[in-house]
Amino acid sequence: MGARCSKLSLCWWPSNLKSNLNHSSDLENGDLLPGFKEFTLEQLRAATSGFSTENIVSEHGEKAPNVVYRGRFRDDDRLVAVKRFNKSAWPDSRQFLEEARAVGLLRSERLANLIGCCCQGEERLLVAEFMPNETLSKHLFHWESQPMKWSMRLRVAFYLAQALEYCSSKGRALYHDLNAYRILFDEEGDPRLSCFGLMKNSRDGKSYSTNLAFTPPEYLRTGRVIPESVIYSFGTLLLDLLSGKHIPPSHALDLIRGKNFLMLMDSCLDGHFSNDDGTELVRLASRCLQYEPRERPNAKTLVTSLAPLQKETEVPSHVLMSIPHGAPSPKPTLLLTPLGEACSRLDLTAIHEILENVGYKDDEGIANELSFQMWTDQIQETLNCKKRGDMAFRSKDFPTAIDSYTQFIDGGTMVSPTVYARRCLCYLISDMPQQALGDAMQAQAVSPEWSTAFYLQAAALFSLGMDSDAQETLKDGTTLEAQRHRN
Repeated sequence: MGARCSKLSLCWWPSNLKSNLNHSSDLENGDLLPGFKEFTLEQLRAATSGFSTENIVSEHGEKAPNVVYRGRFRDDDRLVAVKRFNKSAWPDSRQFLEEARAVGLLRSERLANLIGCCCQGEERLLVAEFMPNETLSKHLFHWESQPMKWSMRLRVAFYLAQALEYCSSKGRALYHDLNAYRILFDEEGDPRLSCFGLMKNSRDGKSYSTNLAFTPPEYLRTGRVIPESVIYSFGTLLLDLLSGKHIPPSHALDLIRGKNFLMLMDSCLDGHFSNDDGTELVRLASRCLQYEPRERPNAKTLVTSLAPLQKETEVPSHVLMSIPHGAPSPKPTLLLTPLGEACSRLDLTAIHEILENVGYKDDEGIANELSFQMWTDQIQETLNCKKRGDMAFRSKDFPTAIDSYTQFIDGGTMVSPTVYARRCLCYLISDMPQQALGDAMQAQAVSPEWSTAFYLQAAALFSLGMDSDAQETLKDGTTLEAQRHRN
């Protein structure tokens, strides 16, 4: 987010919360974050530049059934993470809203908190704080310059335990598919637990990924998640932190039982941790991975066990992680004109109002060479067709507007990019996006430097589900608009 802190930044947290590692730092609703709210699909479409593929941040990209996007709200320059569920997920809108609102009540510095949702038509989306410094998976398994330090691994385990204890204390003990992708790092380098895992990927969907080697045994038996299942997954994360690899629990437990726990340890850590600390962490992991759920510790016990192991508690996380403090924010989303904005969020009412206000001023300079005979024999009827179309367009009688504009275009005596633009919008409103795209392209052919033609193409492409192409076309329109204002 750059050197300047946004209202969601941890820069705003009182220093005593940041320094006190034994405090789970409950952040009550409304204290530092805005309250949970419901967003419109148009707001989230605009924030993510039309759900552009360039803004996808989820690990499996656009192939994932539920995709997470980076977004920015322009009114306050706030970065957010937007999770867009598969169309078949959460068919019951009431259940989705109830779950989202319940998770949205949570507020903790150990969570990437949920700040809103959208439930509109078949669309189901969640909106959370954006964490700019990637996932535990990236820093632990795919590091580039240096492995994660031992003291930072201990801090990750401790902060995660605090997050789970906080959620349990608020009646949200269930967490679905806890893994290294669910732990995110904020701009201070502190680890946070993603709030998205507090809701299933669908109302009746799976709660774990398909890798059975890491799935709690009781889930394999019953298909149900219980609080103890989350502790089992926490144990697998402790193994990740110890080894720097994603080791199946069965293999790790064999090593532990054989007193070969040092073989578990990440070779990159050689000489940088005490055997006592390693032994204690291995012991805690083995307790979490017990076959019988009742034999596993609870979240409060995890916090109590991990607190004494913390090292370098006065060193900020961004220093331990070698993360540049105040790093440049991610590439800003596209700044659009009012028409571009309306097209990006498919606000057809706003598009209609803008086209109506602009009128035909952009037709100036379009060559319409007509012979005297055409003027006397045909032009009056052609102009009458356009006039009827304009009256219907103004009164929002879009079928009549389409018919009248079509007669004008088919007459062939005059060419008007504005008529193509207006008929394009009529087609969009009439749920005929393919015809709308054709008209927008015709308008561009007549007037190649006209940004409106590009914006309307983008709206048609969004309607056809071609979001990536639409985003590129929006950029082209914005570039042309900027060039026109410079000239």
